[in-house]
Amino acid sequence: MNILLTLLILGIIILIHELGHFLAARMFKIPVSEFAIGMGPKLVSFHGKATDYVLRLVPMGGFVNIEGMEVDKPSEHGFNSKKPWQRFVVLFAGVFMNFILAFAIVFFSSINSGEYTIKDGATIGKIMDGTKAKEVLKEGDKILNIEGNKIETWEDLTKILQNNRKEVINITVLREGKEENKQLGLLYNKDRDMYLIGIEPLTEFRKYTFGEGVKASFTTYKMLFKSVIDGFKMLIAGKVKAEEMTGPIGLVKVVSDFGKGNTAFLVWLTAMLSINVGIFNLLPFPALDGGRIIFVILEMIGIKVSKKIEEKIHLVGVLLLLLLFVLITGNDIKKLF
Repeated sequence: MNILLTLLILGIIILIHELGHFLAARMFKIPVSEFAIGMGPKLVSFHGKATDYVLRLVPMGGFVNIEGMEVDKPSEHGFNSKKPWQRFVVLFAGVFMNFILAFAIVFFSSINSGEYTIKDGATIGKIMDGTKAKEVLKEGDKILNIEGNKIETWEDLTKILQNNRKEVINITVLREGKEENKQLGLLYNKDRDMYLIGIEPLTEFRKYTFGEGVKASFTTYKMLFKSVIDGFKMLIAGKVKAEEMTGPIGLVKVVSDFGKGNTAFLVWLTAMLSINVGIFNLLPFPALDGGRIIFVILEMIGIKVSKKIEEKIHLVGVLLLLLLFVLITGNDIKKLF
């Protein structure tokens, strides 16, 4: 089941990526002979008007066979016959679709989830077990005053506690319409170097409006994007060891450990992986979309590299990527055993 879920997640991400290349190619009337999900021998194929749609045996990767990309296979309306900016769009379209998929996931998750907001000022919603507050306070108490400082919001309460160095404080609460003064022992938190009461605010859940959902989506999306970028920076800087890298086999274990019965985790994992695939393909490395884009940009600024030389460079890139894939797969298998 975990293997099927992993394949489904990767399949969706690859399908969307290749769909981007396919749609952009068709937009510029570039012939596409095959749209394939997976690698290796054909399992199922369907012949469309001008394209073969194929499901292949090995569920890793996928490709769109765009005519005219190879030097020895020229095509009248093929890829290499098009203007540089059109080729740029075709190459970037796969990455763009991965970013769009991730944003769509974040957006619909935000619209459906909403947010918890603090209700009724500094009213206690929950008291942690094992705290002195459990003996003195009650859920539903509204905190009015701490050590002579008026409390109107939960932020007021937090600020007072941050500046407090006493182990026992005087506190005033409103309970069932009556004000009550109490002495309260606190818990010292070594990590935060402050005394805590051990309470949580009373909250209420509400759905986002459409506008709030869009705003929350952009905030969350930027956070996800930044975390993925930071990961790639660490990788390039050599701060991530080779054995710490994970491939498709390792992903099965992640799904097994955290995804069991957790639909929200699987949805967010798909968004994160889609951004990962997009950024990885944008890297200026031969054979990747980013590596091909570099040659198109050079042509756009007047530096034209021989297509035969470019093909050889991309071939080296393919071999290096295969080597990387074997290394990561080997690490994944070693971790399993």
